[in-house]
Order: sequence, then structure tokens, then C-alpha cells
Amino acid sequence: MTAPIPRDIPDLPAIPGPPLLVPAPVPATAVVAPVRRPMAALFRLLIAAAAAAGVALELLIGTPARTLSYFSVQANILLALVMLLSAARASRARRPLPSGLTGATLLYVVTGALVYHLLLARTTPPFSMTGGTAVPERWHAQWAVLQFLHVLVPAAAVCDWLFLTPAGRLHLRQTATWLLYPLAYLAFSFTRAAFLPPGDPARYLYPFLDVTAHGYRSTLANALLLGLAMYALAVVLVALDHTRPTPVRHRC
Repeated sequence: MTAPIPRDIPDLPAIPGPPLLVPAPVPATAVVAPVRRPMAALFRLLIAAAAAAGVALELLIGTPARTLSYFSVQANILLALVMLLSAARASRARRPLPSGLTGATLLYVVTGALVYHLLLARTTPPFSMTGGTAVPERWHAQWAVLQFLHVLVPAAAVCDWLFLTPAGRLHLRQTATWLLYPLAYLAFSFTRAAFLPPGDPARYLYPFLDVTAHGYRSTLANALLLGLAMYALAVVLVALDHTRPTPVRHRC
């Protein structure tokens, strides 16, 4: 005889199916191994040499304490170091530097160039990093320094970003962090001026940050406008980085 079938059959557990695969973006560097790029390394070495040459020439014709206090000089020093490291990594087939570092360096150098061309190139008296009152003559040392730091080197850095750097590596979440250094430079500028006598012509290096001429209220307003413009430029760089085509990968 067979046992009677119970009327209340308990619910059986569901048969487990195959696990659902959640799509996750994987960076290309995690799949494709980097290759040696000697031509990219050479170009970045040339950028580092040009930036170092501009800073060294300015140190020769000016005082070190004043020269090293300029935003564009500090940005070019940072660019020289970043390009040296990037060249070493490109020549040894190593992973590139973090995009947060390279993007910030590009932003600082481009900002220094734009500020010079839009706000300083045609001021009266003329802008001079050595304190001169005459317009720098073409092909002289001061003119060459201004061209190196504000034309040649920034243009080369932009070309490296456009043609030798993979696209889509910059992100909006990085832009706020990039503004920490300009904010620190503003504090440095005010602190430096506090330790110099009021009559010193090198007390304020940039006319739009001259508290003696404009007062703290107008100077801080100028700094705020520059900060907003710099943030807008950072957003533009990120947007362009995600819309530009990725350079074709070659062993160069």
C-alpha cells in the first residue's frame, strides 16, 4: 500500500538560477597592457626642458625670491616635474600618472597663459616679472621668458593632452580639488605681501591682487572672479576630454 498524499504540501525552495552579471565598466588599462612609447617620451622631455629653461632664464635675470613667487613660474615647475615622470613611464611601458595630477597641471599652465594674454600683456605700466618699467624688447631675455612660460610651454602641454593622452580620463569630481592650489596661492600672496614693506614694488606681483591699489574688498572680488573663471575652465577641459577622440595607439 502506498502512503496517503498529504493535502497541505509545504512550499519548496526556488531552484537557484544562474547569477545575474552586473555590467561594470573596466578601464582599458586593466585589460590592455601599456607599451613603450619613445616618441611620446621624447616630446614630454622636450616640454620639461622648455619649462625648466624658461624658469632658469627668469632666475638668471631676476631675483629668486620674486621669480619663484609667480603663479606661472610655479605652474611651469610643476609641469616640468610631471612631464619628466610621464616621459619615464612612457619609455618604460608603465601606467600613466593619475589623471587628477595631470589634469590639474594642465589647468594651472593654461590658466597662467590666459591670465597673461588677457589681463597682463597690455597693462600700463607693462607687466614684467623682473620689475622693469619698459616694454620687453623682442628676442631679449625678458621677452623670451614670457614667451616660454606663457606661449610655448602651455601650447606644447595642450598638444600633449590632445594627441598623446587617452581621452575620458578627467572627471568633474576632480575639478573642486584642482582649485585648492590657487586658493593656497592667494593666501600665500597676501602673506608674502604682509612681510614686505609698503613701498616695495615687488610686494604685489599681479596688479589685480594689489590690495594697496584696490583694497581688500575689490581684491577679493577679483580673486573670486578668477576662481570662478578657473573652475569654468576646468569644467570645459573635462567636457572636451570626454568629447575629443582618443588618439590612435601607436608604439611611438
